[in-house]
Amino acid sequence: MSELKLFNKWDVSEVQVNDAGLKAHINLKPRMTPKTSGRFSQHQFHKSKMDIIERLITKMMVPGHKSRKHFMTSGRVVGRYITTYNIVKKAFDKIHERTKKNPVEVLVRAVENAALREEIAGYQVGGIIVRRAVITSPQRRVDLALRGITQSVYKKAFGKKLNMVDALVDEIIATYNNDASKSEAIKEKERVEKESEGAR
Repeated sequence: MSELKLFNKWDVSEVQVNDAGLKAHINLKPRMTPKTSGRFSQHQFHKSKMDIIERLITKMMVPGHKSRKHFMTSGRVVGRYITTYNIVKKAFDKIHERTKKNPVEVLVRAVENAALREEIAGYQVGGIIVRRAVITSPQRRVDLALRGITQSVYKKAFGKKLNMVDALVDEIIATYNNDASKSEAIKEKERVEKESEGAR
């Protein structure tokens, strides 16, 4: 029996997660098509069982979503899984052309680079709200990294000449290289961590 490869091209069995904190929350189980049809959506922490590629696709379907509201429009990308699936598939081909590396490994390194380590939480003490630095949980680190990447992609492509595929390729490679001048996800991570450092 032949090995399962993502999109029938990319071998994920050779990809390792270097960040020990994220190991349990970046699922790299071999599968040909990253789609679980909402199997884990009814359970609070089961999204970590979803393939990391599927989580990227579902984030890209509604990039403007942040907490309980849309802080920017999601435009025409909402609801069609196959459309976003094809965008990611084409982007992975281009990432391989430009880096000569397994695109799944490039994405995993990008998520590790964009994952926050601490952020700010506000809580009430008496009549005032105090802001304190808190450690970010591993699952939330992955969520925020994927959100940062997808929102950055959407900002680069919405109303611009750059299409979604090229914007996704540029963002993932810039995040993989940890380049804050080209990656909005890295820039946002550094901003939040700098704020939290001042609130310790």
